[in-house]
Amino acid sequence: MSLLGTIVNGIAIIIGSFLGLFWSNISEKIKNTILQAMALAVCILGIGMGLKSEQFLIVIASLAIGGALGEWWDLEGKLNQIGKWLETKVGKQNQGSVATGFVTATLVFVVGAMSIVGALDSGLRHQHDVLYTKALIDGFCAILFTSALGIGVMFSAIPVVLYQGAIALLATQIDRFVSQELMDALIVEITGTGGIMIVAIGLNLLGVTTIRVANLLPGLLITTILVFIVEKWGSIVAFSQGLF
Repeated sequence: MSLLGTIVNGIAIIIGSFLGLFWSNISEKIKNTILQAMALAVCILGIGMGLKSEQFLIVIASLAIGGALGEWWDLEGKLNQIGKWLETKVGKQNQGSVATGFVTATLVFVVGAMSIVGALDSGLRHQHDVLYTKALIDGFCAILFTSALGIGVMFSAIPVVLYQGAIALLATQIDRFVSQELMDALIVEITGTGGIMIVAIGLNLLGVTTIRVANLLPGLLITTILVFIVEKWGSIVAFSQGLF
């Protein structure tokens, strides 16, 4: 079953969020310390991911083009609207804004190499170990995020399941069209691009800046396009040199 790992991941986030609700009565000082610790960990995670890029110009171009598209489409605003709608359904939580928790957790849980690699592994080989590992990490993070940001974190399970599920289902057919070399290059550069976004999330959580990270998400699509172009162009050049 190609979606098993994704389903387990979503359930882990929901369970972690429920557990985090029991921490809602702890002092604000403890909540702030937990959130700052998580933010620092997120920054380090993002830096590590960003350094994995082998063609950093692709990362830069992807963020620039993707950021422009994201601002044009106002993805951050649309995600916040979804969060505000959820807020009207569940009520304003004393421990945080539903919209803030939903947007922040969605970005942290969705943007990353484990989401892509794990979903691909589920779809291609029906192996779910990567997503099982991610489920444990996300579940623990959900506890901490919910304690600091509120119940909105729980609803991030929905986009996580949709995103990873779509990749897993696509992966059942993708090996017919994409070589392993291209797939490896794609994962590396998406990891690098996603890492920069993860760093931005960490900085936002620390209150250092207010980067509209959701508006950078189209950069992941641009990365895919640019990697494909670069790999194909390299093949064409190599073929041409072979002729002459």
